[in-house]
Amino acid sequence: MQAHRIKNLFSAIAKHYDFLNALLSLKRDKVWRQETVKVSEVEPTSKVLDVCTGTGELALAYTDKLDTDGFVIGSDFCFEMLVIGDQKLQQPVGAVSNRTTSFLAADTLTLPFLDNTFDVVSVGFGIRNVSDLEMGIREMTRVAAPGGRVVILEFTQPVNPLFRSLYYFYFTKVLPFLGNLISRNKDDAYGYLPRSVMKFPNCDALKTVMEQCGLTDVRYQRKTFGIVAIHVGKKPII
Repeated sequence: MQAHRIKNLFSAIAKHYDFLNALLSLKRDKVWRQETVKVSEVEPTSKVLDVCTGTGELALAYTDKLDTDGFVIGSDFCFEMLVIGDQKLQQPVGAVSNRTTSFLAADTLTLPFLDNTFDVVSVGFGIRNVSDLEMGIREMTRVAAPGGRVVILEFTQPVNPLFRSLYYFYFTKVLPFLGNLISRNKDDAYGYLPRSVMKFPNCDALKTVMEQCGLTDVRYQRKTFGIVAIHVGKKPII
């Protein structure tokens, strides 16, 4: 799907995005983000960039682990999503939140940051929406500091045949119906979700792409019967 169509699609569902993520994942989405932060080996002083941040949920999950010497930037090319993220900063859980987190509009394919800047560069459920997967991961790798981590949380395809057949029924039939109904979306935004996941590389293929983009020690963990996976790669120290 072309970039402008993806931007329009997410703009249309921004107001319902967080509610539907929790509902359709049976509230597992928060757990997945917490586990992503954990495997990122983030430190209190870390500099974190979360690309395709959407409404900022993963960025804010990192914020909870930082002190005032660290910071998180959440970037996305969908302005309507970032508005929701900014609203969350007006109601911080702790006083540190406003001082360590910010959002900005940016395309993951052309990130407006210098090379070797961030200790962690993450993306949660967004990299499959980038029009050029390899270019997106190369940009994430470029702005990561030597020794830093590139972390990808994304839907994947379950490997257990029995569970996969049950999950696919929910994922391709029930989820799109409920998502489009609740969001009142006429462009089948929640039908796009399963279609994009089916076309996305499996865990081993994504690992290979990350390695081709210059990352080393790439590993992944499957979560919740294999419906999502967390990939972590390191940028070599030269």
